[in-house]
Amino acid sequence: MARSSIRSPLAALTAAAAVVALSLLSAAPATAHGRPGHGGGPSSSTRLYVPPPNEGAVKQIAQLVKKRQYADAKALTKMVATPQAVWFTEGTPKEVRRSVEKTVRHAKLQRAVPVIVAYNLPFRDCAQYSAGGALDTASYLAWIDGLAKGIGTSEAIVLLEPDGLGIIPWYTTINGNTEWCQPAEADPATAAADRFEQVNGAVDRLAALPNVSLYLDGTHSGWLGVGDIADRLHKAGVGEADGFFLNASNYQLSERQVKYGNWISQCLWYGTNDAEGGWRLGHFDYCASQYYPADPADFSTWGLTDQWYVDNVTNAANPPSGPEALKHSVIDTSRNGQGPWTAPADHPAGDPQEWCNPPERGLGLRPTTSTGEALVDAYLWIKIPGESDGECLRWAPDGGIDPVRGYPGPAAGDWFPQMALELVHNAVPAS
Repeated sequence: MARSSIRSPLAALTAAAAVVALSLLSAAPATAHGRPGHGGGPSSSTRLYVPPPNEGAVKQIAQLVKKRQYADAKALTKMVATPQAVWFTEGTPKEVRRSVEKTVRHAKLQRAVPVIVAYNLPFRDCAQYSAGGALDTASYLAWIDGLAKGIGTSEAIVLLEPDGLGIIPWYTTINGNTEWCQPAEADPATAAADRFEQVNGAVDRLAALPNVSLYLDGTHSGWLGVGDIADRLHKAGVGEADGFFLNASNYQLSERQVKYGNWISQCLWYGTNDAEGGWRLGHFDYCASQYYPADPADFSTWGLTDQWYVDNVTNAANPPSGPEALKHSVIDTSRNGQGPWTAPADHPAGDPQEWCNPPERGLGLRPTTSTGEALVDAYLWIKIPGESDGECLRWAPDGGIDPVRGYPGPAAGDWFPQMALELVHNAVPAS
């Protein structure tokens, strides 16, 4: 009798997994791109690829079943059976080509489109938790060549280098401020120019692929101002891509990312359109943002920035028109159901690292290419939910533990069982 009570839920979970697999294999093929342009962006009916789950997730689900915690096991099984990105972060050009070919091949078996993240820039993450990357520009572009060959003529959504434009070594911003990222190994005189050369080179190679929808790093609404990121995107070659991605591996609310992305799209047009005598060309710094006239802490004021774009873009003498006039965005909703975490007001001095494994966050909107937003091509799970952001020592870097959680966090990319359960328990909408 006891054995039967254990087998029944386990059998149910196994059957559920089999149903998911069969449904993926029998799904209708992804349709052609929905709008003209470089890749045109994915169609609103595109089926997105479900990659194999993290081994840590499989172990956790098995342990939960063993402990008869069937509801949690089912919730995690559903989470890992949801479409999410596949990250490529290392290897030789031949190795990354073979790995990408394998992903593309598996996606075709599901009749689905993979979301591929390229994450291998030199000085990646400015030598923080996700440090690594190629040694130099030549090595990086050879690696991108391998990744591009792995995709070939297959359909794919490619997200190029999370944080690659948000964190630029030795960069001077549009406002004249020096970037905090100043690695000693990088040449201060050339490091920023090298970053733009690397990203532009990658754009050239990936945009040449016939069935790729390509997006560059657009940071998120809690980070760079609209003009600053628009300027960086322009320098990085976004004109040859489909657009940019927002909120990668972060927790900002989707409603804010939609507005932020729409503003970036309009600011890119504003700073590159030669209307009114061309006096504003290159002046992305003129663009309104979440910081002005809006108040970033008061979402009710964001309509002030909306109005600035109505006045200066929608009602311009030669306003943008047609599907290619404004760049589109995709938004990471993998962990933003509860929005960002706010550190306690009385926390000690130092960086609270709000972005790093914050407690009690939840899954956000499920991945879809049918968003209902004209300039948002997809809501995606870019960050793999359940994988750690890093050790997160916050304001106590010598303590060896995350002082908020009271125990050390796993290394970046490793499975974090406690956080995985938090995400499914606090999902919005509920899982």
